Amino acid sequence: GVGMGMTAPVSITAFPAEDGSFQQKVKVSLWIPSHFQDNPPCPTDESIKIEERQGMTIYSTQFGGYAKEADYVIYAAKLKAALGSDAAYRKDFYLCNGYDPPMKPYGRRNEVWFVKE
Repeated sequence: GVGMGMTAPVSITAFPAEDGSFQQKVKVSLWIPSHFQDNPPCPTDESIKIEERQGMTIYSTQFGGYAKEADYVIYAAKLKAALGSDAAYRKDFYLCNGYDPPMKPYGRRNEVWFVKE
């Protein structure tokens, strides 16, 4: 019963298939605003879980526009190529982040994150 408004980033955890596409399994995460951090409202939908994300070090790339799954896959491949074989990061998932409300037409920011091991 408590509205929290738009939060940023909206983070999608992608579990890549062998060909780099998303598997059917994805997880969408929303940031809980600061004033709710200590005592977040309890979800009324049992499919919604509150998780605490630990600090992490990431490798990141940024791009603009209205991001689609194909864009995240392309930029994940570019980030993988840029890192080469020397960088140690989680290969079983990566994070796709969008920072802008849907009605913002210009200057949009999207990122792909690989979590450093």
